[in-house]
Amino acid sequence: MASLRVFVSSTCFDLGPIRGQLRNFLTSMGYEPIMSDYNDVLYDPRIHTHTSCIEEIATCDIIILLVGSRFGGKAIPEAISKVDFDALLEKSKSVEHLKKKENISVTQLEVLKAVEIEIPIFTFIDSRLWNDHELYEKNKNKSILKDIEFPSIEKPETAEFIFEFINFLRHRTRGNSINTFSKFEDIDEALKKQWAGLFQKLLNESRNKQLEFKRIDLLSNQFEDLKTAILTSIGSTNERDVARGVVRFRRLVDFLRNMRLPDYSSILNTTISWADFMQDIVGINSVIDLDSIVPNLNRHLRFRTLLVKNDNTFYEVRFGSEYIDELSQEFEAFNSLPSETKNIIFDALADMRNGLMIIRYHREDYREYMNRFQQEYMLNRQLFDNDNEESES
Repeated sequence: MASLRVFVSSTCFDLGPIRGQLRNFLTSMGYEPIMSDYNDVLYDPRIHTHTSCIEEIATCDIIILLVGSRFGGKAIPEAISKVDFDALLEKSKSVEHLKKKENISVTQLEVLKAVEIEIPIFTFIDSRLWNDHELYEKNKNKSILKDIEFPSIEKPETAEFIFEFINFLRHRTRGNSINTFSKFEDIDEALKKQWAGLFQKLLNESRNKQLEFKRIDLLSNQFEDLKTAILTSIGSTNERDVARGVVRFRRLVDFLRNMRLPDYSSILNTTISWADFMQDIVGINSVIDLDSIVPNLNRHLRFRTLLVKNDNTFYEVRFGSEYIDELSQEFEAFNSLPSETKNIIFDALADMRNGLMIIRYHREDYREYMNRFQQEYMLNRQLFDNDNEESES
């Protein structure tokens, strides 16, 4: 089983002892710490070490950021070019620091890369530095600021760059929680609580989704009763066919509309098989049931299927592969209707309010999604197992 890769981002000289303790902590959890001072980072001899650190971020699952008294070395242009600063402008309400790229350190650049590609970041700031940050905030627009010395900052000329980076982090649109520490035990306690709480939340979401499925089943049964009452009150044969179609094929039409195809004439005006539709019109080349990739998933996770396109982007379906099989049968039945009837049914359902969002398109490569999914699953299992071990002891 692959280990969770945790990148520890910080300056090394001032935080060396805590980095060592954090490494032991992560190893005891069964995770793989990625730390530059322990040669965990692949230093490609063809590029600068700064660039190697930035490229390593994308291979990790979690970032732990420690912010102390030192600014560290300024990042070189080659490494800076690896970060999409335009994308970062939308991820925080405090972005002035980003406009002065020459004043960004390697450590800061590592974190900015993680923010860009949305890797979870757990931020810990030295409590002395956090107290000085409050003083900085109260005086940063005053001329007196240049005369203030901040005890927590080793080099006074770097104070603004460190404090503004903290502002970027705490004003992020999401993932902006910040912890302070004065000793390693503060970090140890916070990580255990946060990771256990995250796993507990995922379990609660699982239970809530199961209740949601039960409510949907109940509504479906009530809808069947209503359908029977409506159909018995309709007169002509053609009207009954249309009414039956509106009821029977609503799920299919919702599925097709969620695909957001530019043209549905191949379905409505011609006869086409489900296989030809999926392969030739939509461009689907494979169907992946998540339960076949990661066995023994929770019930709600098992109800998810990926429809992979030729370019490796994919649709995510909220239900299992058996749902796709049922849709294929409904498609064939819908396909057998006269074109006029199909168009009426499709238009009638299109005029109604949107149905359930049962399918969603992802522009990313499905292999990256699967890798992230498996790693998140392993993280959750590890947290669960650790909690069980602690409760048993």
